[in-house]
Amino acid sequence: MPRWCWRRRKWGPGRPPKPLFLTLPPVVRVFTPDPAGSGEERLILPELEALKLVDLDGLNLDEAAALMGVGRGTVWRLLVGARAKLVRALLYGERIVIEPGGEVSEVPSTRDSGGGGGSGHS
Repeated sequence: MPRWCWRRRKWGPGRPPKPLFLTLPPVVRVFTPDPAGSGEERLILPELEALKLVDLDGLNLDEAAALMGVGRGTVWRLLVGARAKLVRALLYGERIVIEPGGEVSEVPSTRDSGGGGGSGHS
């Protein structure tokens, strides 16, 4: 079985993996943060936050939207834009520049709040 095959059969019967066909071989084999002579993709902070919450932290769109204080459709739009920018940067060896964008406010940390969870009013 080819080394690249991520769907390896380990135990027992099952459907053998089909070969995958690539429509576009990668132009760049090694990704460096600042390749000489190429363009750049600008990723704004809300796009980065949406990527982190959904792809890294494993939240669904509704949970990510609640944490970001926006609608589910906004998170979806941010994800689509950010993923397209990342794929373009990886395929064409472009720099990824992270910059502020949109109206961004920091969420207060709940880790050092001392528990409680109340509003602080007696």
